[in-house]
Amino acid sequence: MNEFLLIFSLILIYLGVLAAYRFFGTAGLYCGTVFATITANIEVLLLVDAFGLEQTLGNILFAATFLITDILSETEGKKAAQKAVNLGIATSMAFIVISQLWLLYTPAESDWARSSFELIFSNTPRLMIVSFLVYAICQRFDVWAYHKWWKFTEKKCGDSMRFLWLRNNGSTLISQLLNTVLYSFGAFWGMYNMQTMIGICISSYVIFIVTSIADTPIVYLARRVKNNNMHFFAKS
Repeated sequence: MNEFLLIFSLILIYLGVLAAYRFFGTAGLYCGTVFATITANIEVLLLVDAFGLEQTLGNILFAATFLITDILSETEGKKAAQKAVNLGIATSMAFIVISQLWLLYTPAESDWARSSFELIFSNTPRLMIVSFLVYAICQRFDVWAYHKWWKFTEKKCGDSMRFLWLRNNGSTLISQLLNTVLYSFGAFWGMYNMQTMIGICISSYVIFIVTSIADTPIVYLARRVKNNNMHFFAKS
């Protein structure tokens, strides 16, 4: 069941990102960044077994943020991708403040959710701060690396449209390795033993390899969406 849910989530989330771009343009991708940033940092608290690996949830949503910046880099340019990164950083900061304010209220006598909120969000500041720092480092690196790969391939073949798969995977796989190590040890140090920590790193990166390869067709389709929209408005 866990394996099925992970595969279903990957397809649903990636197609959701593409649909957001198709129907709402860059605004849809910026909304996707906000959604993925908040929900991934809640979902990551869940630990499951799937494909023979012990792993945290949230990996697919984290991967979706890299997909979004790669689509923006490919179709809208470096500034648009950096704007998405800045939006994700601002979202993380805002959520840290708001989620901690919830815990400062005195609950009513009939309240039944407070203990669950405390259990979940008492760890939120640490996770969100680590996520904030790792997100800022890795996403900025990803945008930088994407355009470095782009310049390299364009210089070698003289065609800016070719080797999208190389710049997409070349930037994302390195960024995700950095993200996996920094986030896993920053967020879960002291919560799990070293064996579990290493297992989380390995399983997370294996998943990121799969999600990185899987997002390449989505970036190609997003570029086609961009080109089709340009042709439509040109004819209009």
